[in-house]
Amino acid sequence: MLKSLKPCGEPCCSNLTRESYCEQHMRTKPAYDQYRESATKRGYNSKWRQARLGYLSKHPFCVSCMMEGRRVPATVVDHIKPHKGDKKLFWDSGNWQPLCAPCHSRKTAKEDGGFKRLRTDHFLSL
Repeated sequence: MLKSLKPCGEPCCSNLTRESYCEQHMRTKPAYDQYRESATKRGYNSKWRQARLGYLSKHPFCVSCMMEGRRVPATVVDHIKPHKGDKKLFWDSGNWQPLCAPCHSRKTAKEDGGFKRLRTDHFLSL
């Protein structure tokens, strides 16, 4: 059975695909994105989604935006210290913070060395 069509995972791309990215953007993704496990295999499953919703209901605003005096709804539960597969660190709610999507993207890009750059430490765990 064929997967249903969905939008490409590349921001602002309107192409439809059965994979994470359309053919055009699959070729431009760094090797890290092409070879890492799915979100579910990395722990972002139904248990995580339930924990995430509970956390966001108790912490509804982005901590980064709040520090700038803005009340922006949080949509992401961020791991302050990247867990890199460590389940204990993954589930440590003291290592979580609420962020809006733009702040989370900026934080992740900074940790990864910039947008579309390759993090070599990810290859060590493959």
